[in-house]
Amino acid sequence: MTQEELNKITVAKTVDARGTACPGPLLEAKKAIGTIKSGDVMEVLSADEGTKADIPKWCTKQGHEFLGTIEESGFFRIFLKKS
Repeated sequence: MTQEELNKITVAKTVDARGTACPGPLLEAKKAIGTIKSGDVMEVLSADEGTKADIPKWCTKQGHEFLGTIEESGFFRIFLKKS
């Protein structure tokens, strides 16, 4: 998805993991995914560079759909859809 499309998406849950380092953001995402319904979109906020690679890999392994990443000033907004 484009950044414009990601900015317009309705997010069911936002996980703010900006204060944690790897593997913290991924662990936070794993906990939070159980709190949303199938088809819902979750946004993970992370300042850790490794999260940009970790979340898409985890989505592939778990069958979730990785939608994309937006780089903000000092952190990343990572979007995924629960399968």
